[in-house]
This record gives sequence, C-alpha cells and structure tokens, in this order.
Amino acid sequence: MRKLILASTSPYRKLLLERLELAFDVIAPDVPETAEPGEAPHALAARLAAEKAGAVYAPDAIVIGSDQVASIDGEVLRKPGTHDVAVRQLAACQGRLAVFDTAAVIVDNRSARRWQTTDTTEVEFAELDESVLDAYLRREQPYDCAGGFKAEGLGISLFRRIRSDDPTALLGLPLIWVAATLRQAGLDPLCAAGIDPKNTL
Repeated sequence: MRKLILASTSPYRKLLLERLELAFDVIAPDVPETAEPGEAPHALAARLAAEKAGAVYAPDAIVIGSDQVASIDGEVLRKPGTHDVAVRQLAACQGRLAVFDTAAVIVDNRSARRWQTTDTTEVEFAELDESVLDAYLRREQPYDCAGGFKAEGLGISLFRRIRSDDPTALLGLPLIWVAATLRQAGLDPLCAAGIDPKNTL
C-alpha cells in the first residue's frame, strides 16, 4: 500500500478523508494563507492547494493538498476568528449568493504525476435576523471555518439552497474527485476496503 499524506492543519479535512477508509498521515504544510494583490478567489484557492501539496515531500508518497476560499461578488470571506467578526460577516451574507472555491491537488512523488481540480459551490443565504445569527454562532462557534458556519452541522439551516457537483467540497475536500484520482494513482479506496470494484452481479 502506497503511503498517503494529507498536507493540512484542518481537522475537518482529516475527518472527510477518513471516510475513504484509507490509512494516511497528516502533516502541517508551512504555507501562509495570504492572497497576492489582485488575486481572484478561485486562483487563490488553486495556488494555496498546490503550495500545500508541494510543501510536504516524502519519497514514494502520495500527497493531498487542499484549500477553500469563500467570496461574495469577488470579495473574499475570511475565517472570522472571533465572534464579533463572524456576526458582521454572516450579517453581510444575508439574502446573498456566496461562492466557495474548493481546490485540491494530488501529487504522486514516485512518478511526479500531478492532478488538480477546483470545485465551485454556490450558497444562497436565507435572510435571518442578527440576533438569530448571534445565537447560532454562540452555539456552534465556527470561527475557524471559511464563511463563519459549519454546513455539516447546524449551519445548514442558514441557507436557502446550495448548488454543487460534490456536496463534500463545501465541507472542505471534494471527495468524489479525490476518490477517483487516488484510484488513478493506484490507491483505490474500494480495494483498500476489501471490495473488488470489478465484481458484477
């Protein structure tokens, strides 16, 4: 079995990758998450994902790097960090359409092959009173999440609708793409789980 590394500090990405039932290590990449002047949100996500994958090198390993950037009308929504910032950020999102660009890069250090993708998810926010947003934030405390909510938790109740090709992308890692790409790299999650994908009834 090839060694698999998730280049991330995110506990949410770790939980997501665990769904594939593959053994993997987690190594924090030393990559500053700052935008370059005039850099578009999707370009920022793609660049940071690539830099994270490239920052962790282990011979013969397969490395996954990922990054997510949320924006409204091209303006990046940061991880709020504090309650007050989160309230202001969510209040500004009410009734509006936010875009979440979730980029992922997989590098096979044995063959030097490299795959990359960027999933774009559109989230339309409901219109809720600021007191409701305040109560939600105190309940879930999603201050380390892009946009200031947890879609995998109570935060899903903040939306009118979500448009995406991969529902896991909004949570931080596009697992449909990751599973398919790992299969190309020789790490099939189904085979690792003892399931032969070639079996037919």
